[in-house]
Amino acid sequence: MAEGATQRRSRITPEREAELYEAVLDLLREVGYDALTMDAVAARTKSSKATLYRQWGGKADLVVKALRHGKPGRLDEIDTGSLRGDLHALVALEDDCTMERNSALMRGVAMAMHHNEDLRQAFREQVIDPEMGGFRQVMRRAVDRGEIREDCPALEFTLHMMVGGFATRALLDDQPPTRAFLISYIDAVVLPALGVSPH
Repeated sequence: MAEGATQRRSRITPEREAELYEAVLDLLREVGYDALTMDAVAARTKSSKATLYRQWGGKADLVVKALRHGKPGRLDEIDTGSLRGDLHALVALEDDCTMERNSALMRGVAMAMHHNEDLRQAFREQVIDPEMGGFRQVMRRAVDRGEIREDCPALEFTLHMMVGGFATRALLDDQPPTRAFLISYIDAVVLPALGVSPH
């Protein structure tokens, strides 16, 4: 059974898979999660709906895999030798234009997660948990290097601070997050809270 599933999955080339994911992200931007249908994805990508269901199981899994595919790099691969360098490198993974597009996309998906349990679960398993794992590695290295005290009270809230800076930029300032804003935020808020010099 598993072997048959693997054979079916392998029929889609990486190029075709990337094309499908890009089409899904485009549809998400156009109509949002709730209005996105497998019929629309099939029509946009000239695929059969049966193939989409066989490959991804359903809309939630397809959308989350498309979001995951579009994310640049992995946090656990970032190691510049300093926490400040690592956090700045994290911000540099996306240019301002991409960040603006992805910020709007993620706001829409976050709203949809409130009333779609399957989307929330898929997003947690495939995006949040791996990202948190990678981020913990970055922070563990900073502790091991002696940059952050093991008992620093802000340590467990670092990811909350990072996500907060990103998410509230549009809410409070009515502007998309930018590299310059996030780097300033890291240096002025995140690093001092951890007891790390921003220079």
